[in-house]
Amino acid sequence: MKIASFNINNINKRLPQLLHWLRVTEPDAVCLQELKATNEEFPRTKLDKAGYGAVWRGQKSWNGVAILARGCEPVPTRSELPGDPSDTQSRYIEAAVNGVLIASLYAPNGNPQPGPKFDYKLAWMKRLLRHAAELYTAKVPVVLAGDYNVVPTDRDIYSLRSYADNALVQKEPRALFRKLLGQGWTDAIRERHPEEPMYTFWDYRRNRWPRDAGLRLDHLLLSREAAKRLREAGVDRKIRGGDNASDHAPAWLVLADAPKPRRAATQSSATLRTSRRMAAARKRPLLILDGDNFAHRAYHALPKTITKRDGSPAGAILGFANILLRLYRAETPRAVLVAWDTLERPTYRHRQFPAYQSGREFDDALLAQFADLRAFVRACGFENARGAGYEADDFLATAAAAEERRRGTALIASGDRDMFQLASEHTTILFPVRGGGMLRIGPAEVRERYGVDPEQVPDFIALRGDPSDKLPGAPGVGANGAADLLRRHGSLEAILKADRFAQHADNLRLFRSIATMNRKAPLPPLPDQTPNWDRAAALAHRWGLENLAQRLRELVSGAS
Repeated sequence: MKIASFNINNINKRLPQLLHWLRVTEPDAVCLQELKATNEEFPRTKLDKAGYGAVWRGQKSWNGVAILARGCEPVPTRSELPGDPSDTQSRYIEAAVNGVLIASLYAPNGNPQPGPKFDYKLAWMKRLLRHAAELYTAKVPVVLAGDYNVVPTDRDIYSLRSYADNALVQKEPRALFRKLLGQGWTDAIRERHPEEPMYTFWDYRRNRWPRDAGLRLDHLLLSREAAKRLREAGVDRKIRGGDNASDHAPAWLVLADAPKPRRAATQSSATLRTSRRMAAARKRPLLILDGDNFAHRAYHALPKTITKRDGSPAGAILGFANILLRLYRAETPRAVLVAWDTLERPTYRHRQFPAYQSGREFDDALLAQFADLRAFVRACGFENARGAGYEADDFLATAAAAEERRRGTALIASGDRDMFQLASEHTTILFPVRGGGMLRIGPAEVRERYGVDPEQVPDFIALRGDPSDKLPGAPGVGANGAADLLRRHGSLEAILKADRFAQHADNLRLFRSIATMNRKAPLPPLPDQTPNWDRAAALAHRWGLENLAQRLRELVSGAS
């Protein structure tokens, strides 16, 4: 996983250079500073097209920070540096990307010194020290990346002579930076290049770039868990010499063993935003979520140290809530239904085939969050569906069928490929891909992936088998063989009537029955809904999930 920090010095002015650098170097996560743009001016659409999701906090004329993630949406965990509620400067943002907690920070410059700007610089760095100590003890991979506006030592500057009175080299900020390292943080650049200058900033004045009269102001600090994975680090100096360049160059590092998003995911953010634009021109759909599937994804994607105010686990809650809000804003549905398994009660599938889904085990920390997840759905003004004897799949199928009967359209969000049997002219599957994006699956995409029509998917599963559900399938068939048989015969029943798999006929019929979703699950009423973001924000605040609460309050303001 490649993570970079880049003081862009006006994102819209340098956007062509930024997009070129992203295309050439393909970092997985990028921390930007000095956006010099308001939230509304942030170039989200163009970054989407480049394959990068983003979270940001802008500010008019100066400051501003952002985190970009290749092929996925960063999951925001904090949008300000704690410790001073009166500080309105946009200098800190924090998000989880592929299991790593990343902060993008832009420390105050502090000039002229002495004076109030220097005092603010020192106070801000002390707040950073306190927050960094909390992050470090969380025992998760953390990267504190950004423009610290501190030259740590004399070897990090070409000459002290012309900077002797500058706030960047004064003893007080240097001492605070040493205290930060003293908490255990690893300076990634110095770890890999202990003796080289490794400058990241060259002032526009006095011909300093051609003379290589630089300073090292941009740093990537790693927690113990992240430092164990450090493989490479460096500075992309070349970009500083380009036309219309920032006065900073990107600093970067590479962590081992991080899953890399597939290229297919890079289109997902743009797809979601396209659907947002289309929403006004089409009938609002019913949005149906596979609750268990997204709860598991959220739980395993975020650090396990995210907790509620009482110390109980909350990573699945935060991640699931972000997915739910992102889908709602993208699709503007008329109503939302979230379907859940009843884990403590077997279904008819388990009774007919005892090996079904055997061996599955769930962490207690995840199981403990399911009740709160359903409470959050209710607080938002949405509906849950759950009942003994039924799986989440059955509620998804029943809800989609009911919506089609009322001549509406349905969107089913799930990472379960069994759901492809529900794709139709009026029902689309929103299928999550690695990295956090969503692909839209209709009948044509099912045929392209499986080589069969959606209504043939249960037969396809019965023949091919499903390892995740412990369905063995027909001996020696596999995916290609199953698709070929169905193209030639049309159905499993026709294949059996042709005297194929005679010894396994009963089992194959059983597997098809298990793979077929029950469209008669008991549904709650699903009239058009008006979200209650205020109530959801109050619940998030009660839990101590302040960043989530703030996002919900912003939705309230937007609705007003």
